[in-house]
Amino acid sequence: MSIYLGYTGSVELDRDSTDAPLETTLDPSDVNVSRRRFSVDFRANTLVTGDRIEIATVDGSNLQLVDGHLYPDGQWYVHLDEAGGLRLYDRFQASLSGAQGDAVALIAPSATQAITIQTKNDRYRFVAKIKDFELTTTRDTVDLTSLGSEFRSQYEQGLISGQGALNCFWESSPTVGFANYSGNEIEFPSYLARLVVRVQQGADFNGRFFIYAGTPENPESVWYEAKCVITNVAVSVPNDTAIETRVDFVTSGDIVLKQGLPPSYILQEDSSYLLQEDGNRLLQEN
Repeated sequence: MSIYLGYTGSVELDRDSTDAPLETTLDPSDVNVSRRRFSVDFRANTLVTGDRIEIATVDGSNLQLVDGHLYPDGQWYVHLDEAGGLRLYDRFQASLSGAQGDAVALIAPSATQAITIQTKNDRYRFVAKIKDFELTTTRDTVDLTSLGSEFRSQYEQGLISGQGALNCFWESSPTVGFANYSGNEIEFPSYLARLVVRVQQGADFNGRFFIYAGTPENPESVWYEAKCVITNVAVSVPNDTAIETRVDFVTSGDIVLKQGLPPSYILQEDSSYLLQEDGNRLLQEN
């Protein structure tokens, strides 16, 4: 008989991507080349630090923003400062700190450009500093007496819904010597607090909740997979212990209990993904 202990569990989070791009204009005065910083006229909390975004020109001309980039579009990680300014980064972890020296070099456009910005998040990362988590699944009964036979057959088994909570120690920035798990860079609990107040894109994410995360000796894992929406974030600030945060969420789609090897993608030597003919990333064979 196998017995799992709580320390073998973990949570992975995939930031949700937008279906529709956000449209704006980029003026030469919006770009501060020396500070590697630019601004756009989005509402506050539209983007979140660490988002991977695609910036593209509307007319298909070359994007005049990143130094040496001669294409109509490109993808980078973004950092938002307190004044709403943006810096672009090639690495997720660098975007969290927002250091000017790590940001990509910028150029000022020669004229106003109409651009779109769209989040393109598609990678799971472990959530750091989790104390514990819970996930509840419920099968709701449905009154079928007023439904026809065709619709009754679709709902006679009831509807599955779920809710849960994450209890975390508060963490909002990269720390020296913080270990990465399985080569993934870490999501910090503060992202979930920012997510709940995001205005235009909503507060949803894709989650993997591992009851047992495999080891090299025993790689098989057991986990729930679901799309979630954050409903509440509470931060507790005691004067004698660590600051903690509780994140409540509900599921907004199918909940699947999986067992085996979590899917992973094949990386090339330059850390880029191998792609299939349709442009999707090539999954590693499990």
